[in-house]
Amino acid sequence: MVGIAILCAVLAAGCSALGAMWQHAGVRELSDLKLTSAYRLMSSRLWVFGFLVLFACAILQIVALALAPVSVVAPLNALAIPIIAVARARRFSGLLASAVLVATAGIVVFVSITAGSAVPTDVSPKVALQAGQLVVAGVLVCVVVATFTSDAVRALALAVGAGIAYGLVAVLVRDVTTTLPEIEWISLLGLVVAFLTGAWFIQLGYAAGPPDLVVAGQTVVNPIVAAWIGIKLLGEGSGMSGLTQVGLVVSAIAAVTGTVVLAHYYRARVSA
Repeated sequence: MVGIAILCAVLAAGCSALGAMWQHAGVRELSDLKLTSAYRLMSSRLWVFGFLVLFACAILQIVALALAPVSVVAPLNALAIPIIAVARARRFSGLLASAVLVATAGIVVFVSITAGSAVPTDVSPKVALQAGQLVVAGVLVCVVVATFTSDAVRALALAVGAGIAYGLVAVLVRDVTTTLPEIEWISLLGLVVAFLTGAWFIQLGYAAGPPDLVVAGQTVVNPIVAAWIGIKLLGEGSGMSGLTQVGLVVSAIAAVTGTVVLAHYYRARVSA
């Protein structure tokens, strides 16, 4: 089951990268995008194509989360970063190649460790509420930053806010799918609110900056938040040794470092 979950998560990462590129192109066709003008996105064929691909991505992630622990599935979302970097690269410099390699290797090692060590657990209402409170606080901080900044900083703040919200989505999807046929209505409502919040933040991020920066921001923060909730709050890492946890930290640092270099590379290219 874990193998099938990993395959679904990898396919979802590919869909995420493709959908992000199309939606960014669609958003850029419009000017002065605001909450009250969200309906205008439907007039863009590229944005609609991107939406359909991201819908397929969501289905694949739901299947993956139903079959494996959050700390195994969520980090694979970060594979969208090297995928979109390769897809958008006009030429492959040494820095770009190294960043893609380091980010991908960090993700692969992280998932390899969690796949063999993470223990599937249930999401209790208390833990869901605690995770929700922490996520709301993080999202509000990002909203404040985005309100008083512009361009790349605003795009990154919105992307981080989306990543925090999506981290909670992953946990709540796990809760909803593992309790079927019964429905956890509170978790389902929280899932919908967090998903819509993250989705809108991403569209605003596309309007403010390059898709590479938006995808990098939300895709790194998303698995970090989800994996932290899974390992610390849900107890999926209860059976991990100290050495295993060190391996997780090192691989996570590698993935984040590669992603930061990718974001810096594209920001420098855009401003050049």
